[in-house]
Amino acid sequence: MTATIPFTPAVGDRASSSSPLRLTLAPADAPPALIDAAWWPRSRNLTEQLPALVECLEPLWGRITRIAVSRTFWPVIPGEVPAHGHMVRVGWSNAGQDPHKLLLLSYTFGCWSLLVIPPETGPATAARLMATATDPLRSLPASGLIREAERFRAAAEAAADSDSLREAVWDSEGGRDAPHPASRTPDGPVTRHLPTAAAGTGRR
Repeated sequence: MTATIPFTPAVGDRASSSSPLRLTLAPADAPPALIDAAWWPRSRNLTEQLPALVECLEPLWGRITRIAVSRTFWPVIPGEVPAHGHMVRVGWSNAGQDPHKLLLLSYTFGCWSLLVIPPETGPATAARLMATATDPLRSLPASGLIREAERFRAAAEAAADSDSLREAVWDSEGGRDAPHPASRTPDGPVTRHLPTAAAGTGRR
């Protein structure tokens, strides 16, 4: 079972960081995997978002000393951020690191990999990503998880559009007052099949 952590920073922190942190961790007893946690930041402002993330994870993972991000994902990358009374260095790279992955280095436990869910992601897709990313049976890298979620979202939207189109055609042909196309026989008249209630058991 994964653990979703609602973490609210201390009073006095920036207003934009005052809502609960959106973070899901893989089970503590899970075998090593490509992703250890999924993080859904509220913006692309690392200076505002990282302190709350570090403060939430340090009691679990130990003192975090360095964070590595991909430059392609974040418009501005600070050199360091404050957390728990100390400064955490932030590094970046143009290549070699998955753009949807963030690395945390801890004195106590070593290195942890987080899936970074884009802030603009819809709640349903983000929830799906948090669940699948921290499933011990998953083996996709961070960007693979994002692509899979996008394909799922696109397929769901296409199915919804198809249902809407069928409903619109149905309405244009008379809606519920018209016989359903499936009830027509190739050579015969229009037929309808209605459920027949047993005697004395009619529904209201």
